[in-house]
Parts: sequence; structure tokens; C-alpha cells
Amino acid sequence: MPDARLTRVATCVRAARSVVAMTGAGISAESGVPTFRGSAGLWRSFSPSDLATPEAFARDPRLVWEWYRWRRDLIRVAHPNPGHLVLARFEKNLPQFQLVTQNVDGLHQRAGSHTLIELHGNIWRARCAAGCGRLTEEPGQGCLAGPGGAPAVDPPACACGSLLRPDVVWFGEALDPRHITRAIEAARVCDVLLVVGTSAVVYPAAALPRIARQGGALVVELNIEDTPLTAEADVVLRGPAADVLPALEALA
Repeated sequence: MPDARLTRVATCVRAARSVVAMTGAGISAESGVPTFRGSAGLWRSFSPSDLATPEAFARDPRLVWEWYRWRRDLIRVAHPNPGHLVLARFEKNLPQFQLVTQNVDGLHQRAGSHTLIELHGNIWRARCAAGCGRLTEEPGQGCLAGPGGAPAVDPPACACGSLLRPDVVWFGEALDPRHITRAIEAARVCDVLLVVGTSAVVYPAAALPRIARQGGALVVELNIEDTPLTAEADVVLRGPAADVLPALEALA
């Protein structure tokens, strides 16, 4: 990674009135969180596209919750890495900073971020499947498995009598328009956009770099490999977020 590029980004971050960071699966993968995509994402004989849908939940909510409990157990042993921690400090130390994440693992919160926009939800929350508005944190802990680790008979229930479902965006569902609006507005007015560990192909998040550039922002890609954004980014910083972000912080 050329020092001149890192220095340029650090100088712009230091002078910026507003900085936005958009994170994807890459930063979580550095903490050991599986991406749950491709052959490595298979669970039993199911892929995420088999289970992360409203239809799957309507057909077999117990099976869907069993999968999410398994995912939680994998994530529970992961820890925020130095990249997560730097972004949390940016929130405290920069004049205006907005974190937008496509991740659902909660590692940003564990690192100390508070004002983040979670475009795809959070695996540690659940909401009423019938839409009564109830939202809970870590539902069903200790009750989603029966004796000997066998699946429990019933998935967690809402106080209204309906079932609770994971508070994540499933395949075929639209993102919360309130989150999209906040993310777009932050990108529109920022001076620097850091795109960290994401392939930048999933919309509407993939549109944020273009919106930021149209507003005059410096668009910076931090990734270990080329993505569809690489050719359009103003600066490309190659390497793990856990290495690049602390180096950027040290100069900024």
C-alpha cells in the first residue's frame, strides 16, 4: 500500500467536516465470522437462500430459528477486530461521522459504535412476525435448544401471541426505507466515504459511492481484493481493515 495514498486519505479525513464509512462482510470475516454464502455457507443440506426467506419461516419457523441459533453461536465467539475499534473511535473523535453497515453480526456495537445504520438488520434482535411492533434483544437465549442440545419444540413467541422472527432483511424483502434515506443523506453531504470490506454490488448500498462522488466526496475503497467499485474509487487501499484502518487513524 503506497504511503502517499494513505497520507492523502488521512489528510482528507483530518480536514473533513463529515466522514461516512460503509462496511460489509469483509471486516467481519477478519474477526472469523463466516459469510454464509457459497458452499462454505451450507448448513446441513440447506443454503442461506433456503432458510433466510419469509416463505421458509412460514413453512418451518422452528428450522429457521435453529439455523439462526447456530449462526449466533458462531458469531458469539468472534470479537471486534482493530478495524471495528477504529471506526468506533472515529465516531467519538471526528466532527461528524456516520457508520453504515451491511453486516448483521453486532460487532460494531460491541466495538463501541452507537449511531450506526444497520441496513440489513441485526441477528441479535427479533421482531414480531405479525407486525405488532414488538422488538426484543437476544430472544430465546437458553430456550431454543432442548435437552442434549436437541432443537426446542417451539421457536420464541411474541407477547401478542404470534411468533418472533429474526430482525434481519431476508431474501425477497425490501430494506427499511428510513435506513436507506438516512444512508443516502449521509453519503450526499459527506466529504470522505470509506468503503470497507464490501463488494459494492448489492443495492441500494452500492449506490452510496456514486452519490458521495456526485456530492464532491473523496471515495476510498479499503479491501483485500478488487471489486466493481475499484475502477471508480478515487483512492484504493489494499489490505485487511484490521491493518489499514489503524494505520489511517495513526496519520489522521
